[in-house]
Amino acid sequence: MRVVVTGAGGYVGRRLVPVLLKRGHEVTATFSRAGTADRFPWRDDVTVAVMDVGDAGQVVAALEGAESVYYLVHGMGGPDFVAQDRQAAHHLAHAAIEHDVARIVYLSGLLPPGPTERLSAHLRSRHEVEQILSASGVPTTTLRAAIIVGSGSTSFEVLRQLSERLPVRALPGWMRSTVQPVAVTDVLEVLARCLEIEPATRSYDIGGEERLSYRHLLDLYAEVAGLVRAEVTLPVAPTLLVGWLAGQLTDVPSSTVEALVGSLHHDMVCREGDFRTALLPEGWELTPLREALERALAAPILPGLGGEGSVGNGSAGADRPVDLLGPVPGDPDWAGGSISVEGGRAVRRPRNPAESLLLGLPRFGRSPWGADRHT
Repeated sequence: MRVVVTGAGGYVGRRLVPVLLKRGHEVTATFSRAGTADRFPWRDDVTVAVMDVGDAGQVVAALEGAESVYYLVHGMGGPDFVAQDRQAAHHLAHAAIEHDVARIVYLSGLLPPGPTERLSAHLRSRHEVEQILSASGVPTTTLRAAIIVGSGSTSFEVLRQLSERLPVRALPGWMRSTVQPVAVTDVLEVLARCLEIEPATRSYDIGGEERLSYRHLLDLYAEVAGLVRAEVTLPVAPTLLVGWLAGQLTDVPSSTVEALVGSLHHDMVCREGDFRTALLPEGWELTPLREALERALAAPILPGLGGEGSVGNGSAGADRPVDLLGPVPGDPDWAGGSISVEGGRAVRRPRNPAESLLLGLPRFGRSPWGADRHT
């Protein structure tokens, strides 16, 4: 099948492309900048299209000849991201109509119960994009997920870096909500299987087996990562301030972190589990959360060195299994945690809290109210 993967350089996109290639699909991978594709080992196996979703002409050109389209592009913060998301969704919908695309697959976020106006701007925007694509007349499958666990995932890297860098875990008193994480390998299987069902417009909530509070998620991560942290509860902690501080203490773009923190007020759990029968092979077992965290924390295999884990890059070698839960070539520089070389092997070793905290200090001084944001 001729498939366009928009946002192919993003976290899910760079892992989805080799999965689709392995299943025999012809893939066009879109990037906002020429040359970005050269970072990936599957570059020569795909057609590369330069596509800024804000440019209607580029979107139309990229979708030419497509039978199915994966829409993996999201705005994450900044003063205009909701409007930009809206415009981009309209561009994608119109291009899909023009080229008679058979289906759109959109990866979105879980929607908590309650009025839409009570959602964070981040979640409201995801929902609006879903509505635009679903109303286009092109059959649109929307997959709604909460935290996707895997090395390089934005939410996972925020969890990793805050856990490593803060010597004391400080939790806002309002952070009592529940989350249902899912391993990226399960998400990739669901995404790929969307091409094997009859095109239809509907949404699926996708999540792993475990539902737990964010506090318990932090506890489990610390246990798996071998971290020991004291905990304090902050009775007064404005969401905007928490988001700004988290953005300064991590290497993830701060506007992205601020958008994610706003969603912590909501329970992010599945309201139905139809994806298990409709979009997974019979007998497929979802990855347990502890196992997903362990595999996500594997050290990369560096050139000329061994490592604790295998790199899921689509070209790990015939004798080396690919694990897309671990680090892959093309992951951003801020992903992957702290790596050292011991005995000729790459080993993941968290820094001590004092050293880790110092990494965040140079980012302080940026105003949480102004336009000085990372994008």
